[in-house]
Parts: sequence; C-alpha cells; structure tokens
Amino acid sequence: MIRGWLKAGVFEAGKGFAPTVEGTPQGGVISPLLLNVALHGLEEAAGVRYRAGGTRPGGTQRGSPVAIRYADDIVVLCGSQQQAGHVKAQLAEWLGPRGLAFNEDKTRIVHLSEGFDFLGFNIRRYPNRKLLIKPSQAAIRRVRERLAAEIRALRGGNAMTVIATLNPIIRGWAAYYRGVVSSRAFSSLDDYLWKLTYKWATWRHASKPKRWIVGRYFGKFNKFRNDHWVFGDRDSGACLTRFSWTGIQRHVPVTGAASPDDPTLASYWAERRKKVKTPAGPIHPAPAHQAGRAVPALRGPPPDAGPATPIPPPVGTVVAAGHPPGDSRQLPHPPRATRPCRPRPNPPSTAASIR
Repeated sequence: MIRGWLKAGVFEAGKGFAPTVEGTPQGGVISPLLLNVALHGLEEAAGVRYRAGGTRPGGTQRGSPVAIRYADDIVVLCGSQQQAGHVKAQLAEWLGPRGLAFNEDKTRIVHLSEGFDFLGFNIRRYPNRKLLIKPSQAAIRRVRERLAAEIRALRGGNAMTVIATLNPIIRGWAAYYRGVVSSRAFSSLDDYLWKLTYKWATWRHASKPKRWIVGRYFGKFNKFRNDHWVFGDRDSGACLTRFSWTGIQRHVPVTGAASPDDPTLASYWAERRKKVKTPAGPIHPAPAHQAGRAVPALRGPPPDAGPATPIPPPVGTVVAAGHPPGDSRQLPHPPRATRPCRPRPNPPSTAASIR
C-alpha cells in the first residue's frame, strides 16, 4: 500500500500531474509516519505481551520484553542476555520479508549498568539500583557547539539579534528534555551560555571596562526571577531565556496499545487532553457571608465592540473542569503543596537492550 502510494504521483493545481519516482527523502517530515505504518506489528514479533486486565491493565506481562520504537530506531529491554539474543533473531526474521535488516555496526546488546544512548537520551541503571534517563553527552556537546557557532556568527550584531537567535534554540532543546532528569544539564548549559554571552559582550566593546559591560548587558531583566545576571537588551527590555527556567515535567506514557482512533477509548483520551484539572477534594459552596454576593460573569461591552470578555474569578476561587468560567466555587482553605508518598519499587531484574 505504501509503495503504491509513493509511486502514485502528485497533482498540483495549475501545474497538472507530476510523477514521483524517488519517494520520500531521508529525513522528510512524513518519513517517521511511513516507517511507523510499515513496521506496525514489530512489537508482536518481538514477543511483547500486555495485560488485558488486573490492577494495571495495559502494562507488560512479567517476563515479557519491552520494545520502544521511533521510526527506524528501536530499543528492546529484556530480562537476560539470552532473551535479548532470541528477540534479535526473531526481529531479523520478521524484517527479512520486508526488505529490511539490522545495521550491525549500530546494533549491540549491552547491560543496563553500562547504559546506552537512544534518541539523544542516555538510559542507565546506576549502582544505587536507580534507572535514570538523562540527556546524552553527545546531545549536550552538540547543543554547546551550536550555541558557540551562533555566538561567533553574531559578533557583528546587537544584543537583540543574539536574543532572537538563541531563544528558539534554548526553548526547543529544553522542551525536548524536560521530561527526564535534566536539572544538572540545564544548569551546566546556563553557565556555559553565560560565559558565551559575556565573551561576546567583551569582544563587542573591547575598549570598555568590565563594569560598564556588565551594567549594559546584564541585570534583572526578568522581573519574575531574582537573578541580576540575566543577559538582555536595555532598549527593548528583552532577555535571553535560560535552560533552567523550563520546569521538569514527567511524561505519562500511553497505556498499552491505546489509539486515539479507537472510539471505545474516547473518555481515556479526553482525560489525557484535559487542561483544566479538578481540584483535589470536594468543592464547597461559598461561605454564608458571601452567599448573597453575585460574581459578575461578563463585562458589558460598548456598542459594536465585539463579543463580551469573560472576567476571571476573584482570588481564592477555583474553576472546576466541566463548569463555565462564571461558575466559581470556594475552597474552605487555600490549597497546600504536599509531597506524595511514593511506594518504593522492587529492584528490577537484570536487563539487556537491543538497538
């Protein structure tokens, strides 16, 4: 099906029909999607088995390997080296009829205590029996080299050009690694970036004293951060984003083989996509002394001013999911941040990986 679709040609308005004889290029935006379609069924070939019921439905069964794949990159976590070799032979047999094979130069079986890199991440079990996923050293080295190259190319520009060029790089890299153990990597990159910007400023104003350079380009540009060493532009007030300003947010994997196209799982995907979370605990009505007060829901617009603008609820109220913006309810006390008590998992068994 994919082969026929790639050779079907393209029809463009005003240009007519154009044949396609080369297919999608390597690294194209649709290449991962096509590989996901072509390699569908690889988990079953590797012997991955999911729980159909129980307390944790959708999780892998005991003794089953775990396969993680993106496009043509795959990692299989196994319980032993013998199981890893068996899974590799099964996958090689499954890939053969499809005209595919493992790249032996990049495929290896390693123990989790040694660790391995996958999609820019380093996965390793440390001596304290904790499995941590961090940005790989190669990924950190690449972003450092890119930042240094951009700073060298911007020596003739001003501070606003530096900020506009580096901020998308910083935000994109930090957003990609915000779901893993990245705090130390972010702090290290912030220190390296400060040195780059300070060196850029001293090169641009070689005849100025260091105190003048610091007063010109560094200060408390972000009023929400108590940091007086932020690189910024005095004229516009813009500042350079830091890696550590991106908060760590753990990613919750999709349960089992759940698909957004499955109509029976509509409630599951609606819960995952819900952005307004219901506060913990019951929602109580407003106190007696506030029961007679009406909370305005809309601001009356002047004539021909467009639709009315909702007024946010007053401080101290919580808008529950599923209620309109004007339906605000009082909590008995301000919510307090608590640290959940997590049960200590059992030490995992010896594992190996295939890449």
